[in-house]
Amino acid sequence: MLGYTKLSRSSSIFRSSTGLELNELDSFCSKVEKAYPCFEVRRRLSRKGNKRGVGAGHPFKFPIRDRLLILLIYYRLYLTSALLGFLFDPGQTNVLKRHKDDRASC
Repeated sequence: MLGYTKLSRSSSIFRSSTGLELNELDSFCSKVEKAYPCFEVRRRLSRKGNKRGVGAGHPFKFPIRDRLLILLIYYRLYLTSALLGFLFDPGQTNVLKRHKDDRASC
């Protein structure tokens, strides 16, 4: 399975796959991790139309760093979700999952 740990072993492959240096992704990831709790509670878990309680759904399989990595590789290389699902092993339907109201900011 591909992931940050495996891909970060080769800086040239990491850079060509994501368009970023390792330290750039680390900086970006720290910013996202700071903003994520606000998004998680206010936008994703508390959205209207939830059929179950806040946080009752299935947890994410990957940490934020790996989810960002999948997104960057998708935008950089335009791989299909089927191939990304195979490479990262979350399954095709989970690779690019996005909720329709995830666009708004906190």
